[in-house]
Amino acid sequence: MESPANPLGWPRRRRRLSVTPYLFIVPVLVTMAVLVVYPAFYTFYLSFTDYNLFHFNSYSLVGFKNYYDILNPNGLFFEDFIPVFIWTTAFALITAVLNYIVGFLVAVVVNNPRIPERAFYRMLLIFPYVMPAAVTILIWQGMLNQSFGAIDAWLTSAHLPSIPWLTDPTGARSAIILVNLWLSFPFNMILCLGALQALPADMYEAATVDGASAFAKLRLLTLPLVFRITSPQLVGAFSFNFMNFNIVYLLTTGGPPKVGGTGAAGSTDVLASYVYNLTGTTHRYDLAAAVGIVIFVIQMILALIGFKVTGNLKGDKQ
Repeated sequence: MESPANPLGWPRRRRRLSVTPYLFIVPVLVTMAVLVVYPAFYTFYLSFTDYNLFHFNSYSLVGFKNYYDILNPNGLFFEDFIPVFIWTTAFALITAVLNYIVGFLVAVVVNNPRIPERAFYRMLLIFPYVMPAAVTILIWQGMLNQSFGAIDAWLTSAHLPSIPWLTDPTGARSAIILVNLWLSFPFNMILCLGALQALPADMYEAATVDGASAFAKLRLLTLPLVFRITSPQLVGAFSFNFMNFNIVYLLTTGGPPKVGGTGAAGSTDVLASYVYNLTGTTHRYDLAAAVGIVIFVIQMILALIGFKVTGNLKGDKQ
């Protein structure tokens, strides 16, 4: 008697493992191997060698010497690594939080239905984000120039003191944070706008009936709910800014020069630009590779801490 699944008695075909799906992912695997896996392992290998300007063809294994030079309190490169690491961490944390706060507040304003032409304002506020970042940074570099920049010209015309945006360490760091705010807050605004429009309107109606003020609704309802939805962006923004090479290199080139140290790090250099200087300026590829590995470990630990703090490592409980 034939089974219901084969009522006509057709001969059954044996199931064969198809290789077609694997053929589709071969290009992806090859690309990842060439562009990600091999450079990562080669960098890890170079960090244990003395491959530099004087040992291009005759480099040898030196063990953990490069890591010792970086992390040793009495080492030569410790004078550069720790200040750069502190500034990198502060920059990443300040910009991630500041950009999120500004984006959230702007989203709350333009989401208000009582504001006329709010669609036009949304389009206008997204403009800094859709512009190429490299072009925008170079424009800001010209505007912040103390000699011929538009901003200092406005300050002078208003009988205010000129600010050394790019020649003073404090001014240069402030300029980097402000320009990065200009570039990044629209993305946070878009995320927060999506979260705001997903919130139920009857929740606010119930809060209004209970006598809650606008500020109370913002503090007790809007902010916690929006933050719960968009908090992974803070971790991603911190990780991105921790390795934000473009904003530093294009705006200040790592300057102004820092007093003391080896000269491989300027006052505004972050770890990414510091590694670039080790390879392009001092040709210490061995130290640059070791710093790259240290950066990877630090960033992984900080990302795990960020996910833990925001609660994004917890699985969804039904």
